[in-house]
Parts: sequence; C-alpha cells; structure tokens
Amino acid sequence: MITFSEAQLLAWLQPLLWPFLRALALFGALPVFSQRSVPARVRVALAAFIAIAAQATLPAPPPVALDSLPQVLPLVAQQMIIGLALGFSVRLVFAAVEFAGELIGLQMGLNFAGFFDPISAGTATPSSRFFGTTIAWLFIVINGHLIVIAALAQSFQAFPVGPEPFAFLRQVQPHRWGAEIFTTGLWIALPLITMLLFVNLVLGAVSRVAPQINIFAIGFPVTLGVGLIGLLLTLPALQQPFTMALESMLGAFR
Repeated sequence: MITFSEAQLLAWLQPLLWPFLRALALFGALPVFSQRSVPARVRVALAAFIAIAAQATLPAPPPVALDSLPQVLPLVAQQMIIGLALGFSVRLVFAAVEFAGELIGLQMGLNFAGFFDPISAGTATPSSRFFGTTIAWLFIVINGHLIVIAALAQSFQAFPVGPEPFAFLRQVQPHRWGAEIFTTGLWIALPLITMLLFVNLVLGAVSRVAPQINIFAIGFPVTLGVGLIGLLLTLPALQQPFTMALESMLGAFR
C-alpha cells in the first residue's frame, strides 16, 4: 500500500502551483491567447503543461504552509501581478503596431471608415485592424509565444517566489511602459508618414500651379493609392521593429 504524508504532498504541489498561477495570469492578458475564441479550459491546460515542463529550470520555491492564508495570499498576488504584467507588456507592443496603423490610416484618409471590432469591443479603423491581424499572425510565425514562455520561465530567476507581491512593481515600474506605444508606433509609421507628407506637398504645389484642377477630387485617390503601395512595400519590414520592441519589453523579466 502506497502512503504519503501531508508534508510530502505539499512538497509535490508547491513547485507546480506557483508557475501554474503565473502562467495562467499570463494567458489571461496575452494577445491572441486571451481572446474569447480561446476556451478557458485550453488556457488552463496550457498553463498546467508549462508549469510541468519548466520544472527542470525553475528554482526551488520557499516552503509555505498552503493552509495558512496570511502566507499564501501574498504569494498568489505576486504570481498574478507578474503574469499579468508579462502579458500586458506584450499587449503594449501590439497596441504600438495598431497605433502605427492609426497614424498611417489618418494620413491616407482611411480613418473615415470606422467599424465595430468584436475582439476589442470598440471602434477600430481598417488600417489599425489590418496591422493588428498581421501582427497576430507574425507573432505566431516568428515563435513569439515561445519567446514569451521563455521569459516566463526566466522571470522566476529575476523575481523568485517571495512574500512581497509589490516588490516587482517598484522595481520594474510598468506604468512607464505606456510611452513605448507612441515611440514604437511612430517609429513604425514614420516611413509611410514621410511618403504621404511628400505626396501632400506635391498636391499642394499642383493646386497652386493649376488652380482650375479640383484638388479634392484627385487628392483622395492619389493619397490612398500611394499609401496602399507604400504599405505593400514596407509591410515585409515590419518584422524587425516588432521583434526588437518585443525583446525590449520582455527584457525586464530576464
């Protein structure tokens, strides 16, 4: 007959519990995986699989009595905060790319065609939605999910399980990450903005040289056509700034 004590059971559960909670919080905020189209059972199964597979690289957690709420609640809060912050950092990179699409669509004139986005439950423009869908596919193609999982495993080295749940927030300061949306988005959209600015300057010069031309009738199709061509030419170069921004944001967890 196989018997085991309560101490042995806790020793088996604790190395799995904290990575599971951190991974589960990550999938609750990670783009693509946090969508309503991904069932909750799939996210729970993925978190459990990652917790089991990462055991060989994780440091030993401190012994904690799981039946003591004053000791368990701070540790649970720490895992949830770090997991949510990790998913939030990746979401900021996606938001930066969609912001670049907003800027490009504003210059092209596509922002007049806004529609309801069922994923974000808000109003989206065609250019930002196109960039968001493209970057979601790119995230899977370049194995971005594996990069995030590696950062999750390395976060236990940088931020081990401890009784201070808010020490991570004081050290990393995730509230400063919002500036990355504007810097990265403008960096991605700058080539097309420059191209469209040059087109507008040419159209302005044409309207001064030939006032009889209805600049409003030809300006929109010309700007839209040049913008679509520029978008087609610069789209293959989207991988490098996206990968650099993703690595920069995940560097705080390593």
